[in-house]
Amino acid sequence: MTHAVPSDVEETAAAATPSAPSGARGWLRGIVQIALKLAYPALILLAWRWDSPRFIGCLLFALLWLQRWAGSGVVATSLRRLTAVDWWVAALLSCASAAIVVTNSELLLRLYPSLVNLGLLVAFGATLVRGPSMIEKFARLGTRELTEGAIRHTRRVTQIWCAFFALNGAFSAYTAFCWSGDAWSLYNGAIAYGLIGVLLVGEIIWRYLVVLPRAARTERA
Repeated sequence: MTHAVPSDVEETAAAATPSAPSGARGWLRGIVQIALKLAYPALILLAWRWDSPRFIGCLLFALLWLQRWAGSGVVATSLRRLTAVDWWVAALLSCASAAIVVTNSELLLRLYPSLVNLGLLVAFGATLVRGPSMIEKFARLGTRELTEGAIRHTRRVTQIWCAFFALNGAFSAYTAFCWSGDAWSLYNGAIAYGLIGVLLVGEIIWRYLVVLPRAARTERA
């Protein structure tokens, strides 16, 4: 659906995915996975230096659907289970990248990261309305049975991600209109992903220091 779906439950999903093939095939799969994860922020970082919105738009369109079909692991597995909302988001981003190609518009290219955040906000937010939450879906790829406490936690984490996408998307739009090209590409291609990393690490720390000990005390009570 999108170029990057942040999830801190990849290690949980490992149990549900087949073991990696050995030898050259395993190395090739690992390289493809890493390349797909790094391609989008790398494109945004390089966009301003290439000075060709139309070319970047072509690459964004190709990358969107390459990640949809060629990826592997928990993110790609979830991408292959697109809902109607997810398809609408994918269509939005496809139209945006196609518009960049047709118009060669620098402004449309600058606004593309904010549209990615909007798409993630819609996709994650929709799961809060109809359930199960997006993070619960990721968690169930590795653990079919979740306790009520775990389900509440995944819902809270999904809400946190929704708040992040809303704030980051708004700030990304601000950088599109008010910042220089170099500053825009630096924020949307690097700093924003640093913030995602901080949020991921913070959630993991909170889970292991607070959520899991609390669940263990409840079970013993």
